[in-house]
Amino acid sequence: MYIPKIIQGGMGIYISIPDLANITSRAGMLGTVSCTAAERILVHLLQLGDVDGHYRRALAHFPFPEITERILARYFIEGGKLLNQKFKEVPLFSLRPRSDLIELAIMASFALVWLAKEGHDGPISVNYLEKLQIGHIYHLTGAMLAGVDFVTMGAGITLQIPGVLDAIASGNNPSYHVYVEGSKKGTQIINFNPREFLGEKFPRELKRPGFLPIVSTDVLAKLMVAKLPSSIQGFIIELPTAGGHNAPPREKGVFDNTGQPVYGKKDEVNFQKINDLGIPFWMAGSFASPEGLTKAQKLGAFGIQAGSIFALSEDSGMNPYYRAMMRRRGYRSELSVRTDPTASPTGFPFKVPQILGTISDPEIYAARERNCSRKALQFPAEQADGKIVFRCAAEPVKDYLKKGGKLEDTIGARCLCNGLFSAATLGDPNELPIFTMGDDVSFLRHLMKDENDSYKAIDAIAYLLQSPQRRPDMSQ
Repeated sequence: MYIPKIIQGGMGIYISIPDLANITSRAGMLGTVSCTAAERILVHLLQLGDVDGHYRRALAHFPFPEITERILARYFIEGGKLLNQKFKEVPLFSLRPRSDLIELAIMASFALVWLAKEGHDGPISVNYLEKLQIGHIYHLTGAMLAGVDFVTMGAGITLQIPGVLDAIASGNNPSYHVYVEGSKKGTQIINFNPREFLGEKFPRELKRPGFLPIVSTDVLAKLMVAKLPSSIQGFIIELPTAGGHNAPPREKGVFDNTGQPVYGKKDEVNFQKINDLGIPFWMAGSFASPEGLTKAQKLGAFGIQAGSIFALSEDSGMNPYYRAMMRRRGYRSELSVRTDPTASPTGFPFKVPQILGTISDPEIYAARERNCSRKALQFPAEQADGKIVFRCAAEPVKDYLKKGGKLEDTIGARCLCNGLFSAATLGDPNELPIFTMGDDVSFLRHLMKDENDSYKAIDAIAYLLQSPQRRPDMSQ
């Protein structure tokens, strides 16, 4: 197995774009393309006119041209939509998804991975959130059709993923037990027959990508190895200082005086037990420096996964205005990142840079009229009458309550769908962004000459690979 020192993290909605992953892998590291909500990302890019034609080039290689024709006819807008025009909505995933949504999910993950792999032989990983369970069997089918090399996945316990990868690779039919809140059965199973759905051109065998689950404890890593021997090719051990969704503290209900969850002794990782598993692992969470890489290796890791350092590079998909703003503030040590226990409708703590004029701003949040136009974070729940509904704590409160949700779940919940799409300049008009970032951005002082400077992903890689003794401080 290819073992790089650096894994570029899968971040947000279209922050870890194909270009960024492509550049990282060409540099000899493991590039990751984020395919969370890929079906909506592709639709938005096509409606923006597919500038430079990259996605139409990728779709020309999709092995089912009749699907490509249907999707382009429905969503592509030559020259792009009007700036004040909203994006067309994409159907909602359900336990029995519409066939056109399944097609779109397969095609979207294929296109993103294909572009990340274009023109080089380096490995590419794809990243999804376990919490968004329903789409996995379709998205992974598309990613594997494009030849993805690794799958990294967190935000939940990912025990089902190796079986899905095995089934798709061997030409069998993947299935997934989807958690349904309030259900007496606990889960509902969804099945997929790729050959029946896509036709005889679907390959009888596909390369089985390596699986790198993202975990926060040695306990979970040990459990996964016990239940899935030989199915896991490595772990990413993510500490609570990492950006994005964090695992909740094992001791519930303990907060500091700013309302942030407190991580204690129970959350510390026993690295001897991780090493005893005999499986490669990478460290994530404030390791983005030459010293951090050395520290990770001394703990027994092969290297690190880094996100924020790449998100703030010129090669990410982040809105350039806010990216420059966060670099300036981070360079001046003025960027405050909050571990918000309520911002994410998933229920996981979520790292949010505090930036005026974005949804992190309490006044902006309070003034925004709730709507659920993207619907990417709606989860299934069973009502008292046995009916299954899909709800999100950030949707209009009356709608959430009508579906059996609790009022307390809605307090502080941000619309991450609209906010994260806007963070990548893919949002609807008047939808303000929300961002996520790790706690430590001290790398900016070593990559930038002054607060208005910038850097590329290749610069970040070169910095991380420096000897700690030779590390220059660009600000001096």
